[in-house]
Order: sequence, then structure tokens, then C-alpha cells
Amino acid sequence: MRSIETLLERILDYAGLFPPADLEMSQAVARYNDYRNGPDSWMLGRFICPVTRLSEFERNARAYLAYDLDAPPWKVSALAGPELDSDLAQINEFNSRHALDANEGRVFIDTIELKASSVDEIERLLRRMHPTLTVYVEIPLTGNVDELVGAIAREGVRAKIRSGGITPEAFPGTPELVNFIAKCASLRVPFKATAGLHHPIRAVQRLTYEPDSPFGLMHGFLNVFLASAYLTFGIRDAEAIELLEETSIKDLHFDEMGVTWHGHRLTNEQLGTARRSFAISFGSCSFAEPLEGLRALGLR
Repeated sequence: MRSIETLLERILDYAGLFPPADLEMSQAVARYNDYRNGPDSWMLGRFICPVTRLSEFERNARAYLAYDLDAPPWKVSALAGPELDSDLAQINEFNSRHALDANEGRVFIDTIELKASSVDEIERLLRRMHPTLTVYVEIPLTGNVDELVGAIAREGVRAKIRSGGITPEAFPGTPELVNFIAKCASLRVPFKATAGLHHPIRAVQRLTYEPDSPFGLMHGFLNVFLASAYLTFGIRDAEAIELLEETSIKDLHFDEMGVTWHGHRLTNEQLGTARRSFAISFGSCSFAEPLEGLRALGLR
């Protein structure tokens, strides 16, 4: 169904290095290469890597990159730490080295993700930012979200939120999530989400891959990104909360031209606009699990 592909194209940034997968770099890079060359590559976005592990990434990716010269370049989103100036210098060196050395294959860092919890911190960090990088600022949903998103809007960068984790307490409530998305929509701030979006539809699931894993109510990535698209085109916050809390796809009708939910229609053009300009992506330590969920629902 074309509407599903429009909604989910390049949506998943692969974060295999992070919990609950916690893969070794060699495993994460090998899997990313497999996904890039597999039948579901249309859904795959960037490789997520901390700046502190870029050298390790290069060592493990070198063989794949050299073999992949005719394919589109690998895109990396780098996670910054507390030493931002050092991180920016490393990113610049990485990009310069790979731009000059064709034997290293084709890879570049075009995105940086960092954390801030106050307006002052956002302004201070972004004064030092390199203008060629797409910037995401992760903010806490427990803070003053309106002020923080407002500061991100003034700086002309993007927002990021944590949509889950490995404990039940890590998952924000639907009102908090909708408040963030609606504020971003009103100020035209693109955003991404990270963590907890392993499954298409909201459901109680195991939170890790351990046998004694706790269970928790997890947000669905279809819920989050459809609610974001609908908010872009005018549904009320209360309706977006209702959509986020859907636990079945029986009221979601995807077809070749768009999607309908409770009489609200989004065309493929609207879905594409929302994805390109607003609801950008989500980070996940698993690429296979979201796809398996889609197949189980008959959406792939």
C-alpha cells in the first residue's frame, strides 16, 4: 500500500548500539549494511553513533564502505556529549577525511543530536554549532516544553524527544506527547523521537529482550507519526490523544491514495509533506522488530 510507504519512508534511524539491543559495533555495522542492501531498505534512515565511537565505527565499516562505492552514501547521525567543541572538531575531521579519500568509501555525518534542558543551554550550545549540520536538540518532557520548543524554533533547528526506554517510567503519557507534538506543529519545528517505538501499534510489550524483562505500555510508531501528520493538518489535541491511544488498526484504513481514521482523511501528498517537513524519524535499536510488526498487521 503506497500510503504506508509514504508514511514510513526512511523513517527508522538505526540505533543498534543502544539498549535494549546493546550490540557490539561490528554487529551493528554489519546489520546496517545488510538492511541497506535488503528488500526493506526504503524504511531505513541514518546510522546512529556517539561521537566518542566514530573511530570504532570507521574501523568496522571500512570494508562495507569500500565495497559500496556505487550505492548512495552512508549517512550518520552523531550523538554529541558534554565536550561539544571537541565533538564538533571530530565530526569535521571525519567528514574531511572521507571527502578526500575515495578508498575509505562514501560516508558522511550530516546530523548531530544533543541534549539541553533549559533555554539558556539551548542558546549557548547552538552558538557553537557548525552551520552545515542538521541539529536535533533533545529536551525533557518534564520541563517547560513550550519555552524549550520556542527556543528551538528561534534558533531554526529541530527538536527531539524520548518516547520510551527500558522501564515503564521512561514512557511519556499521551497528553505530554501530544502537547510536545502540537507545540512543534504550531511553531513549525521539525522533530524526531527516540526509544520505545519498536511496535506499530500501542500495546503492552516486553521492554527488553531478557527473559525476566518488565512489561510496559509502549507507544506505537504508527500512532505517533499518524497523530503528528493529522495535527499538521488540523485535528484537535483531544483527537490526537485518542489516536495515540488506539490499540488496534481496525479504524485505520490505508489504501493506495492515503489513510482514513474516524472520517479524517490524509492523502499521500499530505503524509509526504508531514514527514518531509515535520515528523522526521525515530531512532530504534531494532530494524527487524518494527517490520515484523507491520507484517503481522498485514501492512507489508
